[in-house]
Amino acid sequence: MKTVYADNAATTALCPEALEVMVNCLKDNYGNASSMHHSGQAAAEVVLQARQDIADCIGADVNEIYFTSGGTESDNWAITNAARLGAKKGKKHIISTSFEHHAVLHTLMKLEKEGFEVTYLDVHEDGYVRIDEFKKAIKNETCLVTIMFANNEIGTVQPIEEIGAICKEKGIYFHTDAVQVVGHLPVNVKEQNIDMLSFSAHKFHGPKGIGVLYCRKGIPLISFMQGGAQERNKRPGTTNTPAIAATAAALKKSCAEMDKNIAYVSALRDKLIEEIVKVIPRARVNGGRTARLPGNVSFCFEGIEGESLLLYLDLKGICGSSGSACTSGSLDPSHVLLALGLPHEIAHGSLRLSLSEYNTEDEIDYIIEQLPLVVNRLRDMSPVWERIMKGEN
Repeated sequence: MKTVYADNAATTALCPEALEVMVNCLKDNYGNASSMHHSGQAAAEVVLQARQDIADCIGADVNEIYFTSGGTESDNWAITNAARLGAKKGKKHIISTSFEHHAVLHTLMKLEKEGFEVTYLDVHEDGYVRIDEFKKAIKNETCLVTIMFANNEIGTVQPIEEIGAICKEKGIYFHTDAVQVVGHLPVNVKEQNIDMLSFSAHKFHGPKGIGVLYCRKGIPLISFMQGGAQERNKRPGTTNTPAIAATAAALKKSCAEMDKNIAYVSALRDKLIEEIVKVIPRARVNGGRTARLPGNVSFCFEGIEGESLLLYLDLKGICGSSGSACTSGSLDPSHVLLALGLPHEIAHGSLRLSLSEYNTEDEIDYIIEQLPLVVNRLRDMSPVWERIMKGEN
């Protein structure tokens, strides 16, 4: 049986370059980077070079890069930090969107319980923020705007540079969750007017358990945890030298090959979308296609449940998801799809296929061959689909 991995938005395979660097560090640079002896200082040099390489990839300065355990921690840290800074000035209003990752939404919910007001912008049926609506949401008390660079479920890319420019003009901190973007689309934090940016290595063929927070020089960064003096006294915990070095290796490779990968993966994405909507009746593509992640394909199929679809696809060797991997145990429909205005019964039939440069055209052809068969089989067993066909829905 053919095996097709099409869940790269959840995590990616470790690239050979990252693996090699990681193994070499585990063998040869195992010293604690905070130690004074030569072994520790050798590890510290590796970390410093990785920090510089990562900064170069996103247009940042080396001292603006902080290492974390992943995108979730980076999101929590950035948002909480900006909120605290705002509160000191008597500003307790935050602007976000209704379809952020739960790392952002749950942090905002916590802040709301502490007396902050949050405006959640509509993302409309196509999954894009409207600039005029964003401008209207700004208040004198607004201290932070946190809007994701690209959505993790439907792949829509937001007008980040324009949003950042408005925030800069108004003196409002701007944070973006760029977990799905870094390594896949060009990022330049200075040119795009980004104050704080979060990302995670395992989304671009780096290791799991390591993330990055970019925080613009001049923004006070409050320590998120208590302990040692690592990360310039801002983030305690033993420096994870092998994972940091591997992150830099994976990101350098992704950025060096970005133009080629964008063209290749986008072509696979477009072929998959066009063929599936052609052969499966009442198949809906979620999110607009004008500004979309290269590898994101998101469908809803009326009359079936997403969980059943995933199980049957897995029996065919196809790995996909029904939305965010962080909420894969939930039976509720995706909050992202509900934010688009989809009714529950349609949102339940969702499928996200996320591609990378490791996928082949043969694999796309295999999905195009098997997915309609699986959908038809499930619809044959579905009383909901039967009612749809009778015109009752």
